[in-house]
Amino acid sequence: MTTALDIAQIGAGFEAPSFDSQRVFRTTLQAMARPGTLHTIDASARWPRSLHPAAGAVLLALLDQDTRVWLSRPGDSDAVEFLRFHTGCVMVDSPAQSDFACVIEAAELPAWTSFACGTDEYPHRSTTVLIQLTSLQHGYQWTCSGPGIDGTDTTRISLQGMPRDFGDVWNAQRRMFPCGVDTYFVAGHQLLALPRTTNLQLTGVRD
Repeated sequence: MTTALDIAQIGAGFEAPSFDSQRVFRTTLQAMARPGTLHTIDASARWPRSLHPAAGAVLLALLDQDTRVWLSRPGDSDAVEFLRFHTGCVMVDSPAQSDFACVIEAAELPAWTSFACGTDEYPHRSTTVLIQLTSLQHGYQWTCSGPGIDGTDTTRISLQGMPRDFGDVWNAQRRMFPCGVDTYFVAGHQLLALPRTTNLQLTGVRD
C-alpha cells in the first residue's frame, strides 16, 4: 500500500493534465502514423530519475487503470510509484502479461518473443513497447519502408544503443503480421515510433 510519506515523495505529473495529456496523445498517434519521423515532446513534470522526459510524458498520456505495465527495472520504486499514482496502472512481473512495456535501457530489452504479440483473431492484444535510448540521431542507421512511409529522407532512423542485428530481429517479428509488437523509441525529449508493419534495412552507422 502507498503510504502518506510515499505520496509526498512522488514527483508531480503534468502541469496542465488535460491539455498536456491530449497533446502528447496526438503526438504518439502522429508518430505511429508516420513511422521513423522524429517528434519533440516538451510537456513538463517532475519525472523519476530513470525516465526520460519523452518517456514519462508518453506513459502518463497512454496508461490508465486498465493497463498492465511491465518495467524492465521492477525494483525502481520511484518509477513504479510514479506510474501507479498518476495513472492507476497495474504492474506485472512478465513482459508477456503486459499491455505496455517500458525498457529503461536497451541492454535490458528481453527477447521480442517475450512480449505478447496478439493472435490472428485478436492482433490488438499485444504489448506496446517503449525503449529509452541515448540518442535518436546517432548509432546504427536503418532505412524504413512500409505503410505510412513516402520514401523521403525522414524514413532513415538512427537508434544509438540498439545492436547491429536489430533490423533482422525486428523484421522477423514483422513477418508475423497481423500479430506483432508496436514500439516507441525515446531519447531525452525526442520520440519516434515503429509500428509492426515497418520494414528495416541496415544502411550504415551515423556518427
